[in-house]
Amino acid sequence: MSENDPRTNPYESTPPQNPYSQNVPQQPMSPADEKMWATLIHIGGILLAFLPGLIGYIVLRDRGPFIRAHSATALNFQITLTIVYVVATALTAILIGYLILPVAFVLGIIFSILAALAANRGQGYAYPLTIKFFS
Repeated sequence: MSENDPRTNPYESTPPQNPYSQNVPQQPMSPADEKMWATLIHIGGILLAFLPGLIGYIVLRDRGPFIRAHSATALNFQITLTIVYVVATALTAILIGYLILPVAFVLGIIFSILAALAANRGQGYAYPLTIKFFS
C-alpha cells in the first residue's frame, strides 16, 4: 500500500458526507410571497415580540432582498423594543417606568402596523428610534 492510500492514512481521505443534508440552493420567492411574509413578520411582532422577525431572518433571508430587509428591520425593532421594556420595568422603581411602558406598548403596535402596511404595498420601511443589530 502506498503512503497516499486512504486505507493507510485516514486523514488524507475525503470526510464522509451526511446523507440527510440537503444542499439545495434556495429558490427566490415571488414578489407576492415576499410581501405576504414580510407583512406577517411585522404583524407577528405585535403578539410574539422578536420571534417572527428572528425566524423570518434565519429562514427567509436568502430568498430575496425584500424579505431580508423587512425581516432584519422587524427583528431590529423588536429587539430594541424588548430593551425598552426591560429598562422601563427597572425604572418603575422610581415611577417613570409606569409612563414609559404604555407609551412603548402603543408605539410598538402603531409602528408594526405601519411597517406591515408598507410591506404589503411592496415598499420599504424604517422603524424610528431603532438600534441596528442586523442588516
